[in-house]
Amino acid sequence: MDIVTSDDPHLDVLLSARALVLHDLESTGAADPESVSALEEAVTTRRWWASQWAEGRTYVAGLVAQDVQDALLDQVGRWPICRACDELSPHALYIHPELGGPDPTWVCEHSGIAVAPLGTLPR
Repeated sequence: MDIVTSDDPHLDVLLSARALVLHDLESTGAADPESVSALEEAVTTRRWWASQWAEGRTYVAGLVAQDVQDALLDQVGRWPICRACDELSPHALYIHPELGGPDPTWVCEHSGIAVAPLGTLPR
């Protein structure tokens, strides 16, 4: 599958988004073939989106993370799981701001704690 090519004007943004999300998949032990396929699909989808709205390139990383999160919810369950608060029931982290932006951050859905910037989830 050809996701990006050397003549793709959005290559840096897409590869950066892919690297950030892949890091978080790996650091949480979720980087399996299914999740990496979901990541590749999200990058492919956002390639078109970025080509249609050049000013929205700062949103791509957060949107790719949300796309992967949505795909994994349907396929395997919540990802990533919060380990930063005292809530005992398993719950997810979500990207904030919701529509992405220049500094997407994983935030606990229960406590609102900002856990880590995208691409920096700890092991």
